[in-house]
Amino acid sequence: MPEGAPGTQSSGLVLVDKPAGLTSHDVVGRVRRLAGTRKVGHAGTLDPMATGLLVIGYNKATRLLTAITGSDKTYRATVRLGISTVTDDAEGEVLATRLANAVTPERVTAAIAGLTGDIHQVPSAVSAIKVDGQRAYQRVRAGEDVRLEARPVTVRRFEVIGFRRAADGTTVDLDVEVDCTSGTYIRALARDLGEALETGGHLTALRRTSVGPFSVTDAVTLEDLAVRFTATELSAAAAGLFPVRRLSALEASELSFGRRIPATGTEGTVAAQGPDGAVVALISDQARRGSAEVSEEVSAKPEIVFAPAGTPDAPGTSGSGA
Repeated sequence: MPEGAPGTQSSGLVLVDKPAGLTSHDVVGRVRRLAGTRKVGHAGTLDPMATGLLVIGYNKATRLLTAITGSDKTYRATVRLGISTVTDDAEGEVLATRLANAVTPERVTAAIAGLTGDIHQVPSAVSAIKVDGQRAYQRVRAGEDVRLEARPVTVRRFEVIGFRRAADGTTVDLDVEVDCTSGTYIRALARDLGEALETGGHLTALRRTSVGPFSVTDAVTLEDLAVRFTATELSAAAAGLFPVRRLSALEASELSFGRRIPATGTEGTVAAQGPDGAVVALISDQARRGSAEVSEEVSAKPEIVFAPAGTPDAPGTSGSGA
């Protein structure tokens, strides 16, 4: 067991720099063993070939993962133009090769413009999207011809930071950075960029560099984690994700029992922090209809209630590193 392993006594988030060759499930399994607790999950899958930031939650902090999964993400990737594959990445069988010798930086810029902003994207057929209860990639591996529906995503930035033409001119490698909403498939962007340029395209490298407010520069490797378990405890993580409402002792007590408190006046989710600094709950303002004589009343309703102040999850009692 590494130094600072929390067991079941505290909750928090771990930022892992995932290596290539492991699935996200593999990483969760390793963190589960290192943390000494069964309740571990992740906020957004990375393919085995991909590297970079995987946000892991353990114990009560797994309840934060849904909010993190929906956050915007940033990726750095390499797109190879001139070759299409079954999986839209380097691990799949080659479907077709087409010369990319007519591709220029100007043509790439024009094609990328059509894949930036609010777009409808058809996910890769080997994605983890469920089709009739089974993952799409499982159906593809079973030999089925899977066609997924287009879905709206937003690509906020799609920037080329490197352009390299092969010596024989047959392929072009583009190093790109992408800021996008959750649910955007970078493999699909590579595929669609290749089709827009009439060359085909696929990913040869993918690295996730940020998820919401979290950066891969703050992540640790699994090897480092095996020596010292480094994490951000639950209250600090929640306060970093959402605006903070500081509570009185009475308000903290009410929320710990799932009761409403006066409205925050803030739109969206708020981290409700008790007098001792512990985040007691995530709350949001919601209307509650009163009697026939009383109009709708707006108050803050708990969305998720964590341990009340003074329990092992309060600041200062975590067994994990800062």
